[in-house]
Amino acid sequence: MEKSPKTALVTGISSGIGLALTKHLLTEHYTVIGTTRSGELLGFDHPRLYIVLLEATDEQSRAQVAARVRSLTNGLDLLVNNAGVAPDVFVVEPDHASFTQTLDTNVTGVVFLTEELLPHVRLGGQIMFVSSDMGLPRNAAPNGPGYRLSKAAINMYAAMLASRLADRHIRVTPLHPGWVQTKLGGDQAPTTPAQAATGIYQAVVNAPETGKFYNVTLPGVEAF
Repeated sequence: MEKSPKTALVTGISSGIGLALTKHLLTEHYTVIGTTRSGELLGFDHPRLYIVLLEATDEQSRAQVAARVRSLTNGLDLLVNNAGVAPDVFVVEPDHASFTQTLDTNVTGVVFLTEELLPHVRLGGQIMFVSSDMGLPRNAAPNGPGYRLSKAAINMYAAMLASRLADRHIRVTPLHPGWVQTKLGGDQAPTTPAQAATGIYQAVVNAPETGKFYNVTLPGVEAF
């Protein structure tokens, strides 16, 4: 791997926020390891970008990502858990299939990929979770049962992880990227993926207090 000041792993970079954030980190001279479900990224290439296949719900796939990280670098400065699904975001009554898919991907997959990668996050590194303010209790609403509960769970996991990793000085940040023009957000959303990526990078640079929820659109730390 080409030497670079910092190395990041970003999940779900095939489009949207993940791809925009990858491009932003590359301009900031990061080496980026990006995951996609196909193990490929069409239409974009860079000498400091490495693509790794990840099926977040598969234990063996998560282990293979960790092994690939070990082969590419001696440590991660930044881990961004961006990949996720939202099949029920516009419905009210829980559907078992979509509910299970959402929690398996957004919670179980994210938690256990993070656990696989924890030994490879450098002292003083950062872990970020692209979450949503839909997972905050004060924003409770009837729609998106699986999605809202999954983001609430990730917000809690991030707060717990921050406490666990305090002695390694690893900063953990769950964040709300705004209403973004993605497959989930739709074309009517006011924020482009590039704008969201810029906001997320500001959260990286501005070092909010570990374990605190960060709202890219304000910007700043919010109470849970």
